[in-house]
Amino acid sequence: MKVLIIIPAYNEEESIEKVINNLKQNYSQYDYVIINDGSHDHTSEICHKNKYKIIDLPVNLGLTGAFQTGLKYAYKKGYDYAIQFDADGQHLPEYIPAMVDKIEEGYDMVIGSRFVEKPKPRSLRMLGSRVISTAIKITTGVHIADPTSGMRLFNKTLIREFAENINYEPEPDTVSFLIKQGVKVAEVQVEMKEREAGESYLNLSRSIVYMTKMFVSIIILQNFRNRKK
Repeated sequence: MKVLIIIPAYNEEESIEKVINNLKQNYSQYDYVIINDGSHDHTSEICHKNKYKIIDLPVNLGLTGAFQTGLKYAYKKGYDYAIQFDADGQHLPEYIPAMVDKIEEGYDMVIGSRFVEKPKPRSLRMLGSRVISTAIKITTGVHIADPTSGMRLFNKTLIREFAENINYEPEPDTVSFLIKQGVKVAEVQVEMKEREAGESYLNLSRSIVYMTKMFVSIIILQNFRNRKK
């Protein structure tokens, strides 16, 4: 069983060493690759200095482009599973074994969820997550407690699909679409830390636009999409 940890990184000079050194020292049973998404800080220099496994993108492609690069790498190298993993220290690798155990029960994708066993906070921050969960439930009949979690484990079939289809974004609307196409998705309870440093892909205004886009896509647009296997 070969597991690849895919780590998209955009301006993560303050956290990347801590994240990778933890993986190398305590979770060496898993391979990893950093996808440097056109960072304009010292992320790339730090990685090369430490001889980390890194792919440098010449420009910033965004999360979708960076993650698809990682999945293309996973596909070409023949990995059984690949996990999307943040470079900012929010995701904790101690939950990867439980996610692997779950996917081996016959699932295609396993989401590291903050809300399987714990209630979702009633806050403005979580309003968008609730809306997306509701949209997925309405359109698929499946409840996904933490649809915006970026900690997702993919099996070999989905690695290939994401690697070969440029319109497969690692986002809740694609998860919803795949569920409707028969893909089996499960969640495993995890804890996540708050971002300590670095630059997030999403700020407040982008978050509002993002949630609106996801809702419209799940409710309407995914009905007109075909799965390319």
